[in-house]
Amino acid sequence: MRISIRFSLLCICFVAASAAQAYGQDRITGTVKDQNGDPIAGASVTAHAVSTRASVTTVTNGNGAFSLHGLTSGEYDLSVAANGFRVATKKVNAGGNTDVSLEVGEARVTVSAEIGSAEETKNVPQPVNVITQDSIQQRATSVLAQAAREEVGLNYQRTSPTIGAITIRGLTGKNVVNYVDGVRYTHGGQRGGINTFFNLNDGSSLQAIEVIRGPNSAQYGSDSLAGTVNLISKNPIYGADDSGWHGEFNPTFSSADKSYGSSGLVSYGTKNFGGYVNLYGRKIGDIRTADGVDSHSAITRFLGLPSTILYDRSPNTGFNQYGLTTRINYSPEDDQQLVFYYQRGQQDDGKRFDQLVGGDGNLIADLRNLMLDFGYLRYATQRIGPFDSFSVTGSFNSQREERVNQGGQGNPFGDITHQYERTNTWGISSFLDKRFRNNTFLIGGDFYRERVNAPAYTVSGTTLAVLLSRPRVPDEVTFGSGGVFIQDQWNAIPDRLRITGALRYSGMSYNVDGSKSPVVAGRQLWISDKLTTGGVAGRIGAVVKANDNFSVVFNYSRGFRYPNITDLGTLGLTGDGFEVDHITAQAYNGTVGTTAGADAVSTGLPVAKQRSEISNNYDFGVRYDRHRVNAAFTVFRLDINKAIVKQALILPAGAVGRLLGSDVITTQNANGTVFVAASANPVLVRTNFTDAKILGVEYEMGARLTDRLKFKGNFTYSKAEDKAKGVPPNIEGGTPPPTAFLSLRHDWKRFWVEAYGSFAGRQDRLSSGDLADRRTGATRSRAQIENYFRRGACVLGLTFNAANTCNQAVGQYTLRATNENITQVLTRVLGPAFATSPMTRELPGYGLANLRGGIVINEKSQFFWAFENILDQYHRNPSWGIDGTGRNFTAGLRFKF
Repeated sequence: MRISIRFSLLCICFVAASAAQAYGQDRITGTVKDQNGDPIAGASVTAHAVSTRASVTTVTNGNGAFSLHGLTSGEYDLSVAANGFRVATKKVNAGGNTDVSLEVGEARVTVSAEIGSAEETKNVPQPVNVITQDSIQQRATSVLAQAAREEVGLNYQRTSPTIGAITIRGLTGKNVVNYVDGVRYTHGGQRGGINTFFNLNDGSSLQAIEVIRGPNSAQYGSDSLAGTVNLISKNPIYGADDSGWHGEFNPTFSSADKSYGSSGLVSYGTKNFGGYVNLYGRKIGDIRTADGVDSHSAITRFLGLPSTILYDRSPNTGFNQYGLTTRINYSPEDDQQLVFYYQRGQQDDGKRFDQLVGGDGNLIADLRNLMLDFGYLRYATQRIGPFDSFSVTGSFNSQREERVNQGGQGNPFGDITHQYERTNTWGISSFLDKRFRNNTFLIGGDFYRERVNAPAYTVSGTTLAVLLSRPRVPDEVTFGSGGVFIQDQWNAIPDRLRITGALRYSGMSYNVDGSKSPVVAGRQLWISDKLTTGGVAGRIGAVVKANDNFSVVFNYSRGFRYPNITDLGTLGLTGDGFEVDHITAQAYNGTVGTTAGADAVSTGLPVAKQRSEISNNYDFGVRYDRHRVNAAFTVFRLDINKAIVKQALILPAGAVGRLLGSDVITTQNANGTVFVAASANPVLVRTNFTDAKILGVEYEMGARLTDRLKFKGNFTYSKAEDKAKGVPPNIEGGTPPPTAFLSLRHDWKRFWVEAYGSFAGRQDRLSSGDLADRRTGATRSRAQIENYFRRGACVLGLTFNAANTCNQAVGQYTLRATNENITQVLTRVLGPAFATSPMTRELPGYGLANLRGGIVINEKSQFFWAFENILDQYHRNPSWGIDGTGRNFTAGLRFKF
């Protein structure tokens, strides 16, 4: 109710703001032309106030002219962008007139690398990816995480059709922090190896995605062990003579998943007010993978048969996504700006395909009503006390889901668990900055308070009786985090040596109240727990320019990550299997296993409460940028100390029948590894177990061969290993293979064509966690095969018995396709000894050939098309819960008014 009242008040303020139209004193005018002197219509022109970073945006008219109003006197960073041209930046003063000439090609400007400023990426020491609006539209045909394709140093993780995230230097999930317009999007309940809610952000609402490669905890706090992703929302058009009403309509279609949808944006602007509403929706159908084959199907994993005997489009991979985004910028005074932003996103009918016939063979693995409510209110002003500017932001972030699962390799009579989870986060952040001599100094801080609402219950598969059960994390758990930081940019030798640095102290508080736990069968579902800790992070880097074209860069950064709600409180089914929290494991005298697989033996180390993780990252690079050629080469080393990883839980003999939360231990092997019915993998526990290092090389290059012909490419290689043993570390998500991207594009006056290819090497460095993971190695055992043979396979009609019933004694069943009994299938799949083993110990390399192009119908309309994976090649990366799409044709239209 309180949230509704707050939202209503903000809407009222909105209407009032739109009615008040105070006019600024100054303006910036000019024209935008190409290198031949011809005017460029539809170019986006944005002026950022140097002191406050408040911004005003407009577009050029048919003559290439623009006019920005409502500006206070002072210096501005002017940024001009147009399709097919390099972004141009220059400093201008309010009240002046300037002409901007754009060159064919690409240049990138980042607002994320150094808070409070906009800089070209070549001038900051951290390696940064800037993914433009056009690139997002072309790549993210299904979900937003696909935008990371084709980028140096990045990959994307694809747990299910709906769930995915951006991978930075081989790390994802808990090791990458996500922001929207500088507001924290990641929360303490985020799962370890995936990001359930990242794809609830829609590309149609974004003007860019900026990714900082390497830790940046000095500014962005906990979880930035590998890097930071900042989603930049579209800026409304206002501050121009012809602001008025504008709009955009973007229908799309893709053949591989038979998806279709559209977004529609309507904006209105005056000289000091601008706002828009963007509505979007799409329907994604079942995916067709290469040759219609699902490589990790339960049919292949447990029966050794091709998935095509049952399907050629992966069933239950479709879903619906829809939502809205609204943003309003208002300048009540010449030197002030208010920004209100709100987005609502939802995914319906999503499922964990890797837990269904696409992996474990279960019958139910629903992701119901994934929802997002995210918003902020920001105020920025110039000249406050001795400082040049001040910015403060208040935010609200609510992410919710309900997971419904039934385990047992397709047991139709197994218990069905319902786990609802909603994390509400309230936050506040601010900074002050001061420019003096050759320095820009900034001091800032942030605080976020979280509460998780997580009721859970279990429905008996036989009696339909309902019983309260242990949720994934304790209900009403609270988590607070925050910190203060300083940042400085020093132009030690103007245009030759630039040094930047930052330092931060952060702290967290985790609290579980056991008195709020229901008592079921005389047992509390959870007990009280708490943790308070802090950490220091910093970075320092330098850009040394030998001349205007060549520079050498160095950057050191220290990241940290304190244990979050998921680390400390998880008990239940997760993406890698069934996990137990440290309290339950300690109560049963649990120890940490040597691996994450069924072969684990005890290390003798008792399970303990997790401690903070620390990363140290070293970057060294060279950059070259001339009129026709640009290139960057980076080598890095990333050390992660005391990484929180998942290892098998080892219990003393006689553990069968004991409860882990609401689940019963059904099996224990001779090593002490235990299993529950909900998962095919052994029970896992999170622990500080690994000191790991990641070594890598990143190279990218672009060249304008002629005025119309452009080449670009990149290569990424990383190798992760446990420092003590030299083996791949058990860090969730797995390490992507070496990857490369090549492109050749030809531009004509009204259309363009690009031939491009994506390539990946073989990945045979898989950790024990990867090998056990259904998404990667897909380990299978005798018990799992026997269970699937009489359960999931029977329900699908792949096996049968005389009574035509399922879940009976396994010896009664026959495999319909081959007329084999269970012994014959076990011998064929596992060998005569029936030894537990992964289905695959490596992921093969691949090369994808693609073609795309566009047609400029007129200055307001464009048509885009892409023919992807033309040769219909199989491809899959570590921790992908579904194969990559096969041959696919995509078409889209962008119409502006």
